[in-house]
Amino acid sequence: MGERGKSSNNHGERKKGMRRKDHKGGRGFDGDSNKRNQSGGAPNVKPASKKQSEFEHQNQFVRKEIDPETSKYFSEIANLFDSNEVELEERSVICGNALEETRGREYEIATDYIISHVLQTLLEGCELDQLCSFIRNSATVFPAIAMDRSGSHVAESALKSLATHLENPDAYSVIEEALNSICKVIVDNPLDMMCNCYGSHVLRRLLCLCKGVSLDSPELYGAKSSKALAKRLNLKMSQLDDNTLELPHQGFPDMLKYLLSGILNCSREDMTYLQVDQYSSLVLQTALRLMLKQDEELLEIIPLILRCNSTNKKVEGFHIETNVAKEILVSMKDNSFSHLVEVILEVAPESLYNEMFNKVFKNSLYELSVDRCANFVIQALISHARDQEQMGMMWEELAPRFKDLLEQGKSGVVASLIAVSQRLESHEHKCCEALVGAVCSTNESRISIVPRLLFLDYYFGCQDKSTWEWAPGAKMHVMGCLILQGIFKFSSDHIQPYITSLTSMKAEYITETAKDSSGARVIEAFLASNAATKQKRRLIIKLRGHFGELSLHTSGSFTVEKCFDACNLTLREAIAAELLDVKVDLSKTKQGPYLLRKLDIDGYASRPDQWKSRQEAKQSTYDDFCSTFGSNKSNFPKNTFVSDTSEDAYQEIEVKNTRKEIDHHPTSGFKRHREEHAKDKDEPFAGEKRAKQKKNKTSEATDKPKLAGSKRPFLSGEMTGKNRHSNKLRI
Repeated sequence: MGERGKSSNNHGERKKGMRRKDHKGGRGFDGDSNKRNQSGGAPNVKPASKKQSEFEHQNQFVRKEIDPETSKYFSEIANLFDSNEVELEERSVICGNALEETRGREYEIATDYIISHVLQTLLEGCELDQLCSFIRNSATVFPAIAMDRSGSHVAESALKSLATHLENPDAYSVIEEALNSICKVIVDNPLDMMCNCYGSHVLRRLLCLCKGVSLDSPELYGAKSSKALAKRLNLKMSQLDDNTLELPHQGFPDMLKYLLSGILNCSREDMTYLQVDQYSSLVLQTALRLMLKQDEELLEIIPLILRCNSTNKKVEGFHIETNVAKEILVSMKDNSFSHLVEVILEVAPESLYNEMFNKVFKNSLYELSVDRCANFVIQALISHARDQEQMGMMWEELAPRFKDLLEQGKSGVVASLIAVSQRLESHEHKCCEALVGAVCSTNESRISIVPRLLFLDYYFGCQDKSTWEWAPGAKMHVMGCLILQGIFKFSSDHIQPYITSLTSMKAEYITETAKDSSGARVIEAFLASNAATKQKRRLIIKLRGHFGELSLHTSGSFTVEKCFDACNLTLREAIAAELLDVKVDLSKTKQGPYLLRKLDIDGYASRPDQWKSRQEAKQSTYDDFCSTFGSNKSNFPKNTFVSDTSEDAYQEIEVKNTRKEIDHHPTSGFKRHREEHAKDKDEPFAGEKRAKQKKNKTSEATDKPKLAGSKRPFLSGEMTGKNRHSNKLRI
């Protein structure tokens, strides 16, 4: 999971103001030194066709200058709104009148660098009928507006404003009609918008609106959240399937089908170019994510994108020809195409995944793993392995090359293989042993395995590895720490070398690890493992005298809580005493009030004897519960203060609740983003409840089973229902 280079594939929300710029960049899943290049690394990718080169440079509209009178009119409106002296009702009337003035000149006004700002304000403040009227009037030039630097902001504002009106169920038909007028124009020539840096962004927002998902979901715009990383490495608190999209409103499924089928049908001839184009690739990625779990549609869409035949009459089901598989392998080394294949592997139905694994990836895993772009695809492939047989084939190709992968900075591939080994319960012990062999030579002691993984890049960057020592003050390697977190999820029988290595570290090294944001998670993972209580206590004792200092760090506070849960009454009393000494400073931090309340530091300060009695009572109650119901690995809510003989299998549930409460504490703006429970920041639409009610009312009508003979193929380009375009698109 090497570090992704700064790429314009990650489009943040663009600021509305005089200086409009895209927020480019953003890191991916790894801290490796290798980066993806923006231009891609595939030397044999076919060049753009002549037709593609033509539509990329076309400019169908000649923009006329805005007359001074119109400029003055909109300038006066802007000044009026800035004065904040306009009442709400009057503001709506002004917006409607001003939008009416744009009739016939929508393109010129929307693409004017100054007036476009005013137009955005008008679209956000007008009534629904005025908004839809503007969209219908500008439908013929909407693609041109969307592909303009200033006009794209206007187009996005119009779509956002439409979404806010979806709180009213009665508005669906009006909004659908407005969207239909836009989609009809787009599907006639979608390639222009797809390959334009501004048009691509607007088109993706339009797809999201039709699906019913938030228009600002980062995962739909090429960015990968820590939540996705946590799922890929099995670091999520819950193993429930979260691979679903939140739908704030019911969306327009027929409109989405019509738009997607139109885009894909018109893209067949130029798909070779669109696969590797920076902006069209993002559109295709968004489309695939929006069709998640719709296997029938995906079995039509993915073969078209990969340019392979899924309707071969001689072969049942999905089929990839040998020549197509070779082309996919070559293109995989391109930056944009590798992102696209990652998404394909994430959403692919099982039959399609299996065919791709056997025809494209098998016997090429290591070659792709060392490529700066394709290694991300291999990580996705490994993470979505379906069964132990596939895990076995991946193991045979990659396990003997663990050391080579780590030396070349491709630790993400190793982390993915360890994670899928734990998920599929296959090759667990072999994975642990192979990692030890990659980091420690045969004649070396295994006692140094954990320190070397903590400083993975420093260790493999050292010329004479036999002389490598602990790097005091250096930041610990993110992926090395993630690998250790995955290791400590295995049974203790498989990870004894790692447990011994961690608990044998010097006290100052343990303390330094706990202070590092990544290293602290390794200690927490160890305390949450099923290692022996004596081994956990051995590590906790080495932190004695530093709990107060650790609690003042946002990351360290979680470690302190984990230690408190895992130790005996004597050590808990010592931890409480250290926190009492820093109570004043701790209460001023973001995490402090919760930690003080959770450990009952006030109770310890005022009545220490009663505090000890309460701890003993909680411990005794938990012991009785475990003895009554047997296994301490049952899925019941965990008592905060477990007995010394219990294993620490439930602490993750408690930590999740801890961090959720801390995240909402207003005393500080600093937040620890954890892979295990990273939350998306998207706000649901205001009308979520009403939209859901409407969806429930209409579910009987929409969920009626259709006759098999009446079902149309997804890529037929047809729409059903009233006021919808029903002509077949050209194929």
